[in-house]
Amino acid sequence: MKAAVYDLKGKTKKEVEMPAVFNTQIRRDIIAKYVEADRSWQPHATFSGAGKRHSASGTISHKRHDWKGQYGKGISRTPRKALWRRGVQFNWVGAEVSNTRGGRLVHRPMGMRRLRKINKKEMELAFNGAFAATAHAKYIVERYASVDKVTASMPFVIESSLERVKAKEILASLRIMLGDLFDLALSKRAVRAGKGKARGRKYKSTAGLLLITSAKEDVKVPGVEVKKVNDVAIADLYPLGRLTVYTEKALEELK
Repeated sequence: MKAAVYDLKGKTKKEVEMPAVFNTQIRRDIIAKYVEADRSWQPHATFSGAGKRHSASGTISHKRHDWKGQYGKGISRTPRKALWRRGVQFNWVGAEVSNTRGGRLVHRPMGMRRLRKINKKEMELAFNGAFAATAHAKYIVERYASVDKVTASMPFVIESSLERVKAKEILASLRIMLGDLFDLALSKRAVRAGKGKARGRKYKSTAGLLLITSAKEDVKVPGVEVKKVNDVAIADLYPLGRLTVYTEKALEELK
């Protein structure tokens, strides 16, 4: 697969051969499996001994002539811890069990969950397939509801001299390169409608363009998500067809 390289003026400069990653078979099922396995889950549980570190053990005996027995006292058999005693008289309170103050929880969170596992070969196939989907127009049309067709040539590759220019010049070249797709390039944020504003999720934002650079390139463009090749995760490319621009040096590292 070959792709056109655009200069900072938005014009075609030359053609380059794309890495073998972009010839990978796109398996939606394996990619979705990798995304599910990659989603982080924070184990949550209480302390295993919480509510069970008292001297109360067993139940209160109601047999005659039994030590610490409560025959004829008319109290429940709830386990109790003694606060003080005088001979065979006890001042105690319920402990340990769930219906007592400071007792254990009935159904506490255990912190156990069977995480989705994925083989290394499947992981590699899924990750490479997600990269390959950025080079096909049909996945962009499927992802973005406002796009009917893509007229520009894909994938989008820009020359590696972004560090020497200003951000507004980069945006100007992206506008010419992307054409009608430039409206999707900049991340937008809007106030959410409904009760979510009072529940810690006041704003809704779009993902915007993903600019992938090499490890040695430092680029900052407002409204555009910039990531180095080694920092790209499967969540950055999923759902498939995210609008993505590569630098020349990034393609060299992808090889």
